[in-house]
Amino acid sequence: MKKVLSLTTLMAGAMMVFNATAADVPKVLNLGILGGQNATQQIGDNQCVKQFLDKELNVDTKLRNSSDYSGVIQGLLGGKIDLVLSMSPSSFASVYIKDPKAVDIVGIAVDDVDQSRGYHSVVIVKAGSPYKKLEDLKGKAVGFADPDSTSGFLIPNQEFKKLFGGTVDNKYNNTFSSVTFSGGHEQDVLGVLNGQFEGAVTWASMIGDYNTGYTSGAFTRMIRMDHPDLMKQIRIIWQSPLIPNGPILVSNALPAEFKAKVVTAIKKLDKDDHQCFIKAMGGKQHIGETTLAEYQNIIDMKRELTKGDR
Repeated sequence: MKKVLSLTTLMAGAMMVFNATAADVPKVLNLGILGGQNATQQIGDNQCVKQFLDKELNVDTKLRNSSDYSGVIQGLLGGKIDLVLSMSPSSFASVYIKDPKAVDIVGIAVDDVDQSRGYHSVVIVKAGSPYKKLEDLKGKAVGFADPDSTSGFLIPNQEFKKLFGGTVDNKYNNTFSSVTFSGGHEQDVLGVLNGQFEGAVTWASMIGDYNTGYTSGAFTRMIRMDHPDLMKQIRIIWQSPLIPNGPILVSNALPAEFKAKVVTAIKKLDKDDHQCFIKAMGGKQHIGETTLAEYQNIIDMKRELTKGDR
């Protein structure tokens, strides 16, 4: 009788452990998508990611498209977003400054064409306009993307302060007639095309064919969507030094074992369905190894920005 009781107790204990482990496995995976682009296109571009992760992890992947960068930042900090494939380095810095342990870096996006690990902030104007350099935009309307965008604000803000003094809040010593956050890169480009801005910032790899919008960036997304002649309509008058490509992030709020499976699945997506990965990333890129050190300069810049002006 004692043996039967011991065996029963053992089995009951094993079932409790199994149930506790099973309860730790999430049924839903929340994939965060930064705002600032056409939401319908972004969700469409990530449908194949959803299908892959659903099958690979036996979850229901929810595509959490935010209207701005802040939504994804707060989602990661609050444990409401589990994974971001294409994160802004500046937005990552915002997360890291608030909580260094909120996320792990899975890797960095690396260009398929020449293995470069970065991109550039650029200022664009209409192709037929007279503006040739940043100084030519004095007295004109200028568009930024999002306050948490690296190429859409953090980096060009540094350049504008260096050239003109002041801050974004005083239009860089009233150099410009207006400085507006449009909400995203696509909105900046459209703002130039429709005359809302004389100049605006966006991003591009600056690698590959100019006429196709380069290998990655806002231009290639828009060309693929519904602006086939975009590169004939605009002109680039400034580009930044190289900015490290965005990190691929996973939330540390996930159970450790499941988080490891998510990381494995992301890397498998890149290898097994690279065309899907390219579509989701908005350019011909793959996952490369990286560390926090690659983003330290961006983190320092962001920390300095949040101390003083925006």
